[in-house]
Amino acid sequence: MTITESRPSERIRIKLEFLKPFRDTATTEFTFKPEGDQTTVTWSMAGENNFMSKAVCLFMDMDKMVGGKYEEGLATLKSLVEAAPSAQNQKEM
Repeated sequence: MTITESRPSERIRIKLEFLKPFRDTATTEFTFKPEGDQTTVTWSMAGENNFMSKAVCLFMDMDKMVGGKYEEGLATLKSLVEAAPSAQNQKEM
């Protein structure tokens, strides 16, 4: 996993290199969109569908395989951010 781009409050892009079940690469991106006093985080992953990837997708539902992990990761990120002291609270201290 290598961070290839980081723009504070906007985007983090990561290159993922898989070794198993076969060698492959993909790009994961977190985008941040301010909405009032909150931020919407979108987590996406993209990569090429080579022959092996297509074969795996014929027999496995990728959304079922990784969708829960995306939801779990976003929920963890949300709880960490909400537990962290805000910049406003730190100024008041």
